[in-house]
Amino acid sequence: MDMSAAEVKRAASAQPQANSASADVINGAEIIVRCLQAEGVKYLWGYPGGAVLYIYDALYKQQGIEHVLVRHEQAAVHAADGYARATGEVGVALVTSGPGVTNAVTGIATAYMDSIPMVIITGQVPTPAIGLDAFQECDTVGITRPVVKHNFLVKDVRELAPTIKKAFHIARSGRPGPVVVDVPKDVSVKTAAFAYPERIEMRSYNPVRKGHGGQIRKAVQLLLQAKRPYIYTGGGVVLGNAAAELRELADWLGFPCTNTLMGLGSIASSDPKFLGMLGMHGTYEANMTMQHCDVLLAVGARFDDRVIGNPKHFASVERKIIHIDIDPSSISKRVRVDIPIVGDVKDVLRELIDQMKEGSAKPDSIALAAWWSQINEWRRRECLSYRRSTEVVKPQQVVETLWQLTRDSDAYITSDVGQHQMWAAQFYGFKEPRRWINSGGLGTMGVGLPYAMGIKLAKPQADVFCITGEGSIQMCIQELSTCAQYKTPVKIVSLNNRYLGMVRQWQELDYGKRYSHTYMDALPDFVKLAEAYGHVGLLIEKPADVEPALREAIRLKDRTVFLDFRTDPTENVWPMVQAGKGITEMLLGSEDL
Repeated sequence: MDMSAAEVKRAASAQPQANSASADVINGAEIIVRCLQAEGVKYLWGYPGGAVLYIYDALYKQQGIEHVLVRHEQAAVHAADGYARATGEVGVALVTSGPGVTNAVTGIATAYMDSIPMVIITGQVPTPAIGLDAFQECDTVGITRPVVKHNFLVKDVRELAPTIKKAFHIARSGRPGPVVVDVPKDVSVKTAAFAYPERIEMRSYNPVRKGHGGQIRKAVQLLLQAKRPYIYTGGGVVLGNAAAELRELADWLGFPCTNTLMGLGSIASSDPKFLGMLGMHGTYEANMTMQHCDVLLAVGARFDDRVIGNPKHFASVERKIIHIDIDPSSISKRVRVDIPIVGDVKDVLRELIDQMKEGSAKPDSIALAAWWSQINEWRRRECLSYRRSTEVVKPQQVVETLWQLTRDSDAYITSDVGQHQMWAAQFYGFKEPRRWINSGGLGTMGVGLPYAMGIKLAKPQADVFCITGEGSIQMCIQELSTCAQYKTPVKIVSLNNRYLGMVRQWQELDYGKRYSHTYMDALPDFVKLAEAYGHVGLLIEKPADVEPALREAIRLKDRTVFLDFRTDPTENVWPMVQAGKGITEMLLGSEDL
C-alpha cells in the first residue's frame, strides 16, 4: 500500500524551505544520504522501486555518492559484497520493498556466511500499512533475521541517523557481517533535525578485541614445544587485515602453513612454508600435515566440513589445538580445542609474536627438520599434476596461463562456484590477501560477475578477472549491461565444459554416472551475446590459442572481454575427499576409483 495523496501532501508541507532558519531539518531520505556521506560511502549499488523513491530523489540531488544501477537486486548486494571484500570497507546496497528484498536475500546470505561487512538499506511500505498485506509488502526483518548479523525496522524518522550509525558499527566491528536497515516509505519523507552521532555505544554489543594474556602465554609455550607443528588459517586473517602478522610469525617459527579457500593470499603461494589449500580439494601434503601434526595453530578459521571432512576421523589422531577467533561461538563449535583465544586476530598475533621474541626459547630445530622431511615426502606426490593435451583445452591450463601472465601485476580474481572455482584456487598463485574473491560458505553461483564489477570500481587500475563456468555466468549475465553503462572493463574467463561440472563429477563418482540434468544442451553463443551488450567476445577451442586469447584480453584495457574457453568436458577436480570421508582419504585421480 503506497502513501495516500493526503499523507504525501502533509509530509511535504512539513518540510522546511531552503531559506528556513532550520536548514538542517530534512526528510528521512536526505538523512539517509547524509549518513552515508558521513560514513565515507563512495558507491551505492541498487535498484529503484516505489518504497524507496524518496531516497532515490535525495540521491539525485547530491553528487558525493555514485549510485550504480544493476539489473537485478541480487547483483546489487553481490557487487557491494565484492567491493567490501577487495577494500575492507563496508559495502552498501539499496533495494525496494517486497520482491526487491527477497531478490536481495541470496546476496545477504552470501555475505553473512563469509562474514562480510555490509549495510543493506531496504524500502518498506508505510508504517500504517505494515501487516495489512499491502502491495509489495514483506516481513523484511523476519525474512532476513537468519542471514544477517543484525537488522532494524525504523519507525521514527528521529531514530534514522543513530540507527544507521549503529548499522555501520555492527557491520564492521567484531566478526563482520551484513546489517539490514528497513525504512518505511513514510519515514523517508517525514522530517527531523539531522545530527549524526560521532560515536555509538551499545551496552548489549561489545565485541572483545584483546586476547587473554594468560591464554596467549600458554599458546606460546605449546608452540615452542611442538614437534610436528602446523599453522592453519582462514578468512578471518584476510578480514582482520592480519596477513603481515601471520607472515612474520610463520617466518620466525619456520612452521608449515596452510590456508582455507577463504584465506588464500594470507601466505604468499611462493613461500616454501606454504603447503597449498587444504580440505575437500586441498593438496595431499596440506591434508596429511593437518591430520598428523601434534600442535595446530588455527587462526580465523572454523574447522568446517569442507576442511576437516569427517570430524570423527579428524579426532582419531591426538593433537593439541590453539584456536584464535574474534567470534567466541566459532571456538569448539565442531572440534574441541585446548587453548581458546577470543580476540581480534591481528592484535592477538601481534602479542603472540612479541611474547615469543621477548623470550629466549626457540622451536625444536631437530624435530622441525624431521617434520619438514616428512612433509617434503608428501609433496613429492605432485597431487596437482594433470594430463596435458594438444587437442583439447584443459581448464587447469587456462588458469595456469592466466597466472603466468598476471603474476607480476596487481590482479584480482573472482570466481563463481563449481569446478572452475577449485581450479582457480589450486592453480592461481595468490601472493597477497583480498585478491581472491569468491563465495565460500554459501557457495553461491552467479556471484563472479557482480563481484568483478564492484572490485573494478574500487580498483580501476587493476586487472579484474572473473573465472566462471557456462552455468554460473548465466545466473547474473544481465549484469553485462551494467558493465557497459558504468564502464567497468572486466575480463570473463568462462571454462565452458557444457556441464554443471561439479555436480557431474559427483554423479560420476557417487551416482553410477547417472548424469541427471547436468548437461547444458541449449547454451547461447556467448561471443554474440557479449557483442550484443557492446563487449568483446572471443571463442577459444584449441590449446595453442589459450595464451594469445588471454594476452589479447589483457591488452584491451578499456573493454569488457568474454573469453569462451571450450574445455575438456570429462576433466575432474583432483584431489577430492568424498562426503563422509576423512581428509587423508583422498582420491588423487581416476586411478584411485
